[in-house]
Amino acid sequence: MRAHVVMPPGLVEAVDRLVGKRRRSRFFAEAVEEKLARARRIEAAREAAGTLAELDIPGWETPESAAAWVHDLRRSSDARVESEPNRSS
Repeated sequence: MRAHVVMPPGLVEAVDRLVGKRRRSRFFAEAVEEKLARARRIEAAREAAGTLAELDIPGWETPESAAAWVHDLRRSSDARVESEPNRSS
């Protein structure tokens, strides 16, 4: 589908220098896809915000205890990776 979009000349010129005129449409389409994906993730995060507030999850009572929980989880994961016999160094 074709769409007429007005953009600042400097923006179009910068894209043309980067990818060339013949790849301009693809570049803009990919940029819009990335922006839409980011906007969808932000919206999903906003919708999910607070959904766990009413749940009793051990270790998540406060922001500090949640941070400690994550720290401990990462430390145990790192220890497990370090002890793997096929770990290449």
